Amino acid sequence: MLQIAALPVREQVSGRGRAWKCALPAARAVGARLVARLDKSFQALASPLRAICGVANPRDRACHLCGLARAFQVSSKLPQQWGLVQRRRRLAGSLTVLGFGLLVAACESPAPPPLVVGMNGWVGYDPLVLARDRNLIDTTQIKVVELASSSEAMRGFRNGLIDAAALTLDEALRLANEGQDLRLVAILDASAGADAVVARAGIESLPALSGKTIAVERSAVGALMLTRLLQDAGLRPADVNVLNLEASLHLEALTNGRADAAITYQPLAGALKKAGFKVIFDSKGLSGQLFDVLVVRASTLQERPGQVDALIAGWRDGLNALSRDRVSVAADMVRGSDMTPEEYLETLSGLAFYAPEVSLYQLSGQPPPLAHGVEPLVQTLIAAGLLDQAPDWGRLIDPEPARRVMNAGNPS
Repeated sequence: MLQIAALPVREQVSGRGRAWKCALPAARAVGARLVARLDKSFQALASPLRAICGVANPRDRACHLCGLARAFQVSSKLPQQWGLVQRRRRLAGSLTVLGFGLLVAACESPAPPPLVVGMNGWVGYDPLVLARDRNLIDTTQIKVVELASSSEAMRGFRNGLIDAAALTLDEALRLANEGQDLRLVAILDASAGADAVVARAGIESLPALSGKTIAVERSAVGALMLTRLLQDAGLRPADVNVLNLEASLHLEALTNGRADAAITYQPLAGALKKAGFKVIFDSKGLSGQLFDVLVVRASTLQERPGQVDALIAGWRDGLNALSRDRVSVAADMVRGSDMTPEEYLETLSGLAFYAPEVSLYQLSGQPPPLAHGVEPLVQTLIAAGLLDQAPDWGRLIDPEPARRVMNAGNPS
């Protein structure tokens, strides 16, 4: 808090001490007039301060600078040197200018930090990457971060390192089940063949997996793929060995013999195929259950709703750019990866992307259509011990950001 510092008072041990004490009442009277003048100067600032701070009474403002009036409540230990009285007008004017400058600087709200959204390298999240790379999204507001795996994205969300994440629906449900206060604000895509099972040479059919080790990431996608694989192969869970392993480590496990097959997804599947492993099963029959979604921290949505809207708008614009010219996008997106443009386009054919208006429909209503469609997924998660209970969809889903983006129009 800005304070008026009293000039030092030196005790006089000479005969002048008695005269000084006699002058004290007069000094206090002059000091009181000075305080009144300063307070009047401050009150003259009240109108512009109200315009800046948006409060009727700056004295009541919690901000210690906006409550500058308290600085003028000088204690009874007023300056006891007559020289200060002669400078009272200059001091009042200086404090007025200084106080106004400090208040303007203090009352300006700092720009919020960019919203950080994390995701793995899944092709289904590429519209956000495309929006970033082609400047279709305001990078001062949104920071798109690519991570090695969805497990890293989940860890980043748990630890508060990212504000939002692109995840599979089951991963979002598991975070909510753990107590993470998040909101599902958009459906991004559904897998219709882009998830796959690859196997080493010599395993040409699903029944040949009997007695073999299958590497699978601990997720509902992995659990659903494994369940469907065993059903189609006519095998029981006890007929195979399951190795829980992050998808980024599958190539190493297959290469060193720890695993005979792996449940994976693009672009990782492309690297496995180039290493000599063969696709023997995919997710074409599970398109109504394998969703990717966008989640944000509830506090972020409350405090920075404009950034959440910008994130959804960025998805929309990136998706529009992808739809307009898939060939050039494929050429750009495969740089530095193990995929060819042809493989990228093939992967895209196994995805069903959700525009904001379609996502909004799926997330609206009580219960929303999404909740009904993924009931088998929820039951699989509960049976696998990945969920304690069915999610509270009314709390989990917030369609309002998508609704605001839709109402704002489509500039791209």
